[in-house]
Amino acid sequence: MQQPYRFETISQFHQFRNQPPPYHPLISVIDVSVAKQLNDDEPRSFVLDFYTIALKTVRNAKMKYGQQLFDFDSGMMGFSSPGQVISVELEKGKLLEQTGWLLLVHPDFLWNTPLAKKIKQYEFFDYAINEALFVSETEQSILTGIIQNIRQESYRSIDKFTQEIIIAQLEVLLAYSDRFYQRQFITRKMANHQILDKLNDLLNEYFDRDTMEKNGLPTVVFVAEQLNVSPHYLSGLLRSLTGLNTQQHIHVKLIEKAKELLSTTSMTVSEIAYALGFEQIQSFSKLFKTKTHVSPLGFRQSFN
Repeated sequence: MQQPYRFETISQFHQFRNQPPPYHPLISVIDVSVAKQLNDDEPRSFVLDFYTIALKTVRNAKMKYGQQLFDFDSGMMGFSSPGQVISVELEKGKLLEQTGWLLLVHPDFLWNTPLAKKIKQYEFFDYAINEALFVSETEQSILTGIIQNIRQESYRSIDKFTQEIIIAQLEVLLAYSDRFYQRQFITRKMANHQILDKLNDLLNEYFDRDTMEKNGLPTVVFVAEQLNVSPHYLSGLLRSLTGLNTQQHIHVKLIEKAKELLSTTSMTVSEIAYALGFEQIQSFSKLFKTKTHVSPLGFRQSFN
């Protein structure tokens, strides 16, 4: 299996796409419609050591995440953080056709700014390819305007204002992206509710098994894998629908099962804790009291 091709600098990526050197070594905007497209014999799996924000339409190609392929013939916005692997599969005998913009931001550009820490809080940088943001024409126009402002500023001679102005534009771009993702969670409500229903079924089945003591509590990663979504996307989706993230949903089901065992069986609190996958009774009791404001024994006594 061919190893992904690594780009350590933005200049290397420019050279690969037959673009002139970037005006600024740490930030760049590429018009993908005029950049060199991929051929059949070129690397199609990449690792980039910088942030990318893509606003584009892709034709004659499918983006790959894991073993799944996804079409993006309509406008979409995708994000990747440094170190992620991105793969592209071309349709046989065709060149990759793209229109739009590709914004490249090296982490060093953000150094010593509030955005250096804040950018890691935007979970969509860890979303899977199939969880891209689909944008309307109006939204695309807004985003394009911001990206063009960044491009124009990056073309100027570097002075003491360059970083501050571009950082401000980046913050606006990310804020709009966050807003549009929340819109997407709402407009895709039916599909998202189906994921919520599958989550509830999954957790109900998991907590009804007799293997909890052996397997332990379900993790967020496990749940996301079972639902074929990325962990961060699942938590964002659930928060938009219910106000609770994935871990909190797991805890809700856990407490429901604990209440059932406390009220309908003669199992001791220790036996219940171990049956639910806890290694220490103290951890179980602390979580139960945090969620219900009463101890497990206090809850059981309320039924007697």
